[in-house]
Amino acid sequence: MPDDIHDLVRRLIGNDDAAVPEILERAKTDSTPLLLVAAALTADQPDEFLARAAGNATTTRDRQLVAIAAAHVRSDGDLLDALVRDHLTDHPDNILAAWIAAQHTSAG
Repeated sequence: MPDDIHDLVRRLIGNDDAAVPEILERAKTDSTPLLLVAAALTADQPDEFLARAAGNATTTRDRQLVAIAAAHVRSDGDLLDALVRDHLTDHPDNILAAWIAAQHTSAG
């Protein structure tokens, strides 16, 4: 996965306002699940991005991230909590999953 996608996600997490339009623009043509999940989290209509992310998720890590984002978008706090805990046990370096959980907690 290109480092620039990771950089975009870090910028999103760091509240860089310029990251959102870059993510949404790049997600129009990129099939990387991490980028598509980030786009879904910032888009007014997340379903298309989530569907594309799910269709391109080939690893367990990516599929779990898509499920986490979908639970967040649906405001399913109980499922989100369980998915994040399980995911971060196996992938403690996934800062986007941790950020999603924090966003959900602060919104609730």
